[in-house]
Amino acid sequence: MVAGRLREQDARGAKPGGWRTTASLLEREERAIRSRRRRWVFLGLPVAVALAVVAMRPSLLPGDPFGTGRSGAAVAPSPLPAETAAPTSAPDSVDPERPTLARPFAGSPALQWADGEAGIVLPKATPIGSLSKAQVAGALEQTRKLLIDANLDPATLSGGRPETALAVIDPLQTDVHGLLNTALSKPDEDHDPLWMFSRFDPAEIRLVGDVVKTRGRMTFEAGRHASVAVHADYTFVYPVVRVGEDATTEVERTIVRRVLDVELSDPAEYIVTPGKISVTRYDEEIGNSACDVYDGFLHPEFSTTEPTGVPATGPTTDPYDRSQNLDENRPVGCGVVSRT
Repeated sequence: MVAGRLREQDARGAKPGGWRTTASLLEREERAIRSRRRRWVFLGLPVAVALAVVAMRPSLLPGDPFGTGRSGAAVAPSPLPAETAAPTSAPDSVDPERPTLARPFAGSPALQWADGEAGIVLPKATPIGSLSKAQVAGALEQTRKLLIDANLDPATLSGGRPETALAVIDPLQTDVHGLLNTALSKPDEDHDPLWMFSRFDPAEIRLVGDVVKTRGRMTFEAGRHASVAVHADYTFVYPVVRVGEDATTEVERTIVRRVLDVELSDPAEYIVTPGKISVTRYDEEIGNSACDVYDGFLHPEFSTTEPTGVPATGPTTDPYDRSQNLDENRPVGCGVVSRT
């Protein structure tokens, strides 16, 4: 009843107050939870396809074992400028070289992407409504901290708790905090930390080197709640190898695209924690991870092993294609990636 009255006040343009603030926060949490259910996870390249590529191009094997004469490191292409708008198409095809320990991004468009944090470039802050330039800059920086800790921090990637990411989210978003805390401690299909965090099981997988390739952009505009609304859209590429009993030098890549919408409201207008951001949407697409496995970790597929998880039933998709927005109403499912 209280929420209904507050929505009526919203429609009449009534000045926001404390109780209305609480209702707005709950609406944000509801939208975030709805968004995370619309997830499309992609499966790795089938073994048969990978082996067919090698059969047609034996020179792609590390070390040139068949004496084709193509050896030595390739000249690295020039890095791309920062992304400021959605590209008009997917990246061009590149020579399908197999990644190696020495060149984990060989054969990938990500070879031209920025390394790690350098790929998260903040736009120039400007005042928005009642918020100052400094407050807007703070919202952008908090969003950047969340993205870095959730997707690039070595401790998070090896299964650790992303304390910095959790700390920038307004503690008044109790539903969001509760969901993420449960996902990190007791992951299952309805509480999956992969909705927001990139994590590998250190007993099975390790990253190759210390570079994760990053590509994306961040924008901001006036929000609905006397706020600045920040939109982040980034793709992260992780080169990995197996460890433990199945350890080999075979390198594969997992690609994760994340969309994150947050708001920072004016504390003079709303009951919020000053300097903290509220999550209004989080969404993701994952390329090359086993289907329908809900243990809280990414599970890359390798071309020399049998696939795990359930068979893929969705369409084939290019995980490097950033030209289309992630549709919140897209079907939920697991398909096949055209390249990794």
